[in-house]
Amino acid sequence: RQALEEMRALYERNQADVSEAKSGRSDLIFLIRFRHCCLLRNQRCLLAYLYDRLLRIRALRWEYGSVLPNTIQFHMSAEEVEWFNRYKKSLATYMRSVGGEEGLDLTQDIKPPKSLYIEVRCLKDHGEFEIDDGTTILLKKNSQHFLPRWKCEQLIRQGVLEHVLS
Repeated sequence: RQALEEMRALYERNQADVSEAKSGRSDLIFLIRFRHCCLLRNQRCLLAYLYDRLLRIRALRWEYGSVLPNTIQFHMSAEEVEWFNRYKKSLATYMRSVGGEEGLDLTQDIKPPKSLYIEVRCLKDHGEFEIDDGTTILLKKNSQHFLPRWKCEQLIRQGVLEHVLS
């Protein structure tokens, strides 16, 4: 906001000086050019900031999944939340289009697994959880389970489960 206010003030001063320079004051041209360079620099800085923020928001989708925690969403503007939702939908559409009937979840196994099954501890009550063989497991606080990594990786990122390293 401060940079935008500075840019607005520089622009207004430049507009006033341009009208005077048109009336014959050629000594203001260098000052007008200097202010214009300042405006361009501030614009580049703001665009770099916004692009970095966009990259961080995109990384949140890969880190937390399709639902962001409220603590993170609180620090995002409405436009950033809208961009996140559009990116989420776009990524989901792409993942459904590759990998056969069920699609391919690219967000699983971001790091190559050392083993297919891991031991996890439930950090909060989550309810029933079904794995591929049809077994239903009740995820209660402080319960430990030996589950397929790819089935519980999303819950680990959401803070429901924690990987127990023995």
